[in-house]
Amino acid sequence: MIFTKNRKQNIILLAFVFPAILFYSVFVLAPSLGGVWYSLTDWNGLNPTYNMVGLSNYIEALTDDPYFQDSIWFTLKYVIFMVVLSNFLAILLAVLIESQKRSKVWFRTIFFMPNMISLIIGGFMWMFIFTKVLPYIAEHTIFHFLDQSWIGDPKFSFYTLLILSLWSGVGYLMVIYIAALQGVPQQLKEAAAIDGANAMQTFRNVTLPMIYPALTIGLFVTLNGSFKVFDAVFALTGGGPGRATQVIALNIYEEAFSLSSRYGYASAKAMILFLIVLIITLVQLWIMKRKEVEA
Repeated sequence: MIFTKNRKQNIILLAFVFPAILFYSVFVLAPSLGGVWYSLTDWNGLNPTYNMVGLSNYIEALTDDPYFQDSIWFTLKYVIFMVVLSNFLAILLAVLIESQKRSKVWFRTIFFMPNMISLIIGGFMWMFIFTKVLPYIAEHTIFHFLDQSWIGDPKFSFYTLLILSLWSGVGYLMVIYIAALQGVPQQLKEAAAIDGANAMQTFRNVTLPMIYPALTIGLFVTLNGSFKVFDAVFALTGGGPGRATQVIALNIYEEAFSLSSRYGYASAKAMILFLIVLIITLVQLWIMKRKEVEA
């Protein structure tokens, strides 16, 4: 059999990516398809026999499960705050660091380092700060407002989650935006300055449109990560006080492993989460791609 040059190249490329495709199929694709199947059953995770229940798991989750519905709204609130704050702070840090003539490497390292720490470990670190360090500071300084029940009070526990998540994730986004800022042609900024534009006008009309592809990536990353947040909540508040900070992923975890071992029902909740993330992500990508074209 005679192979053309292009066919040989395709075979070589396929040979290189085949191990990755195999691992993805076995460890990601197959379990995902299995989750779709089990979401239509009453499987408890142990019994080899189970019954098909159709869409009843989905109907129960969306109509008769107030805890799951509350977790959806809380997760949406968390996602909105995270998407806005994390991208804003990341762009701000990227601009400030790029404006420095010296110590760029040091600042990039300092702000990126929290991303290298597991959120479980970070959660325990911040729990110590909120329960021990801040009350100590409040007692020995004039900052008495720091002496709050940061973990146990629903009014503050949401903000503790935001602080932990921003501390861990902003550095990663910052690196993305720094790379985008470095790709903006200096000639365009100089031309804007010659035309009389100040720094803010130059950023809004020249720099920001040029980094829209990076902004698309940043929004995509934060949307997916925020909807699937688990470890930060698990380590810091455990979903409490009560269920005040319970996110969707934690609700699914408790349904499958902590409460009644309803694996089929938990799988249905996971599929609902997948559909929510898929729809919102597709809308976000569509909007941002149009912005990129207009820019």
